[in-house]
Amino acid sequence: MTEKKSLNLLDATLIVSGSMIGSGIFIVSADIARQTGGAGWLLLSWIISGVITLFAALSYGELASMFPHAGGQYVYLKNAYNPLIGFLYGWTIFLVVQCGTIAAVAVAFAKYTGVLFPVLSENNILFVAGNFKISAAQLFGIFSILLLTFINSRGISYGKIVLRLFTSAKLIALFGIIVLGIFVYGSSETWSMNWSDAFSFSHWSKDVDGNWIQCNLSTIALMSAVGVGLVGSLFSSDAWNNVTFISGDIENPKRNIPLSLAIGTILVVSLYLLANIAYLYLLPLAGDPDGANVFSRGIQFAQNERVGTAAAQMMFGGAAAVVMAVLIMISTFGCNNGVILASVRVYQAMAKDGLFFEKMKHNNENGVPGFALWIQFLWSAMLCLSGKYGDLLDYVMFSVMLFYILTIAGIFILRKKKPDAERPYKAWGYPLVPALYLVLASAFCINLLIVKFSACWPGLLIVAIGVPVYYYWKKKELATAN
Repeated sequence: MTEKKSLNLLDATLIVSGSMIGSGIFIVSADIARQTGGAGWLLLSWIISGVITLFAALSYGELASMFPHAGGQYVYLKNAYNPLIGFLYGWTIFLVVQCGTIAAVAVAFAKYTGVLFPVLSENNILFVAGNFKISAAQLFGIFSILLLTFINSRGISYGKIVLRLFTSAKLIALFGIIVLGIFVYGSSETWSMNWSDAFSFSHWSKDVDGNWIQCNLSTIALMSAVGVGLVGSLFSSDAWNNVTFISGDIENPKRNIPLSLAIGTILVVSLYLLANIAYLYLLPLAGDPDGANVFSRGIQFAQNERVGTAAAQMMFGGAAAVVMAVLIMISTFGCNNGVILASVRVYQAMAKDGLFFEKMKHNNENGVPGFALWIQFLWSAMLCLSGKYGDLLDYVMFSVMLFYILTIAGIFILRKKKPDAERPYKAWGYPLVPALYLVLASAFCINLLIVKFSACWPGLLIVAIGVPVYYYWKKKELATAN
């Protein structure tokens, strides 16, 4: 039996928000604070990434209403440009972005489960061969992917149950942390202290010996540091477009996908900004890398980058580690369910075009692309074992932004190529908002190229490798047709 149009507006909105909120909001503020040095710059970084994300989501709605089919961004790029560009996007998200995210989020889930059950800790090394190690956290992370893959292979109604339960729980929990942090446990003295020098120009980095050193920044250097800091906040805000992948299963997609993109991104961007305001009520931004306690280490030097845990410790004392572990377990498990649920529809759309494994184009008896789900599981599991998923995700952020730029530019192209095409929803603020997104995203990419070229070229190489792979699949498709 084939399940059709099983997801309503609420489910679509939960996919947007649930896919966005993982563990990043509890971690990356430490790096942003070190990069820029002031509470004002920290909040400005989250505001800028929120604006960029929101502009993109509001613009994507037009494409989603034009092409209400499974495959999302792959379909948009294929129609705006050509099948090669679409394939390079699909290739990149399979090889690194989606499967790398699944691996990273799964291991984060396992690490925080290890707080409750130390036998599952990343420090419990089960196998060593030279520099290659396998920890209990990696294996438990793989088990969590296996469980979610099995649930979603049973039919979209099962994945929907997990989606509603875990995403609702983490939204409520995150909101609760914000309210408690600002209105109950937060200190107006700490808040005032953070704002006494909120726009100071300072920067922390490590020297060749691994020691932390602080330096003042020029105005130009500061702007560059803010741009580098955006890598973390943008990555934490990513995956909002996952809902477009699963358009074929959403009721009235021409209406509900644009709406869910707007509602979901506004909700998450607001929660992220409020969470950072809560951090600034609970902790000083400036910290000492050798600080003896949570307060003296501040946001900048929260232990293991875990700003969320440091903030929780200011509220709940010794119970903080358990409270945050449970919250992040809920958050990461729900996040991975959304990614696993939606991503395979891209691979299925590629397979239907003859650009991926032929078996991926078929649904199983439960009406979902079962073969694609299990291929995704296998590659994600391999990335878990490799331990290199974090590096891959760092490398590919530049390429991900390039594909977003191409997609938003595709709105202008399709307005000329297909002026009479049905557009139930038109990009909000067109042409200004899409154009502003292109300017902001391009500035981000140019800054990364200048400041962190070593983190950009591997991502571009991964994309470039997809070119011969594309022609291999095209050749194979032609041979099959003949």
